[in-house]
Amino acid sequence: MKIYDELKARGLIAQVTDEEKVSELINSGGAKFYIGFDCTADSLTAGHFMALTLMRRLQMAGNKPVALIGGGTTMIGDPTGRTDMRKMLSREDIDHNAACFKKQMEKFIEFGPGKAEMVNNADWLLQLNYVELLREVGACFSVNNMLRAECYKQRMEKGLSFLEFNYMIMQSYDFYWLFKNKGCNLEFGGDDQWSNMLGGTELIRRKLGEDAHAMTITLLTDSQGKKMGKTAGNAVWLDPEKTSPFEFYQYWRNVGDGDVMKCIRMLTFIPIEEIEEIEKWDPSRINEKKELLAYELTTLVHGKDEADKAKEASHALFAGGGDDSNMPTTELDVPEEGLGIIDLMLACSLAASKGEARRLIQQGGVSVDGEKVTDFALVIERARLADGVKIKKGKKIFHKAIAK
Repeated sequence: MKIYDELKARGLIAQVTDEEKVSELINSGGAKFYIGFDCTADSLTAGHFMALTLMRRLQMAGNKPVALIGGGTTMIGDPTGRTDMRKMLSREDIDHNAACFKKQMEKFIEFGPGKAEMVNNADWLLQLNYVELLREVGACFSVNNMLRAECYKQRMEKGLSFLEFNYMIMQSYDFYWLFKNKGCNLEFGGDDQWSNMLGGTELIRRKLGEDAHAMTITLLTDSQGKKMGKTAGNAVWLDPEKTSPFEFYQYWRNVGDGDVMKCIRMLTFIPIEEIEEIEKWDPSRINEKKELLAYELTTLVHGKDEADKAKEASHALFAGGGDDSNMPTTELDVPEEGLGIIDLMLACSLAASKGEARRLIQQGGVSVDGEKVTDFALVIERARLADGVKIKKGKKIFHKAIAK
């Protein structure tokens, strides 16, 4: 099976400018493609998985990836999918985040001469002269067409700033610059970036009289249509300091029954033929499928040793026995009189506020060492915390608290 056919079989392709030409390019290993990553945080998230695994699949097929770090575009902020304006970051923060991204990307793609390349659009965007840009590029864009773009719709309801309105032009200019200076003939991105990507192909056509192509990746959503990659309102990070390998494993172990095969198909490197056999498994083996998904993705991001530890810790919690030493743990300074359950939950980041902690207890969603907590005033003694206690929030979140 050729790589383009495999991408289709995995359900990864959403939109493409010219299927015949794009499939021919990537099947022959003739694509030099780029995907952009804005540096809005110091870690990539599970939401970046689709792009990272696509880059790896295409590189394995002989194509050359260019990872574009958005040091320049991050200073503007992508309005796509937003109802409010993004936080403005300093150049220092953006540079720090970019360095963190590269370290994480190296787990997925191979950088070096003749292999993958990393570039930062700050190198050209921050050098642009505003009037020259308006004359050179601004005349190529129709405001009417831009206002119809999907990426602006949500922001239009609350007010789209002129700063954000320029984002499409900046992203389009990236493709134009990379086509002209790096030979990039393809741009890949999320399905919600289609308008921005078409802006780039049109700019190249109008300025250079040549064809470039774009393809969007299917967004990773659950069976309710919500974007996957968040848990308890927080992003699932690829940085083990922000989301531990155990928590990462548990996130994928707990995906909905209706989503597990889609995730296996879209995110793992299990061959299509094996996936088709897995789909035939008896429905009673659903947890086996989830464990397979969690183990494969944790191995991909954190390595086999951490995946083994996370799997063992998961079995210790849900199947009884086993080693629970890899469970997320918080070491605390505990006063002699002990620590109240609400303060304990806050210290372990199991609740964002005292009010939330009380609601969880009131709803019967908190237990300590297997006993449901019913009293807001419960105090866990220092001696007990010295040995460590296991706190369970809801059905699937476990945390160990231990006194220093």
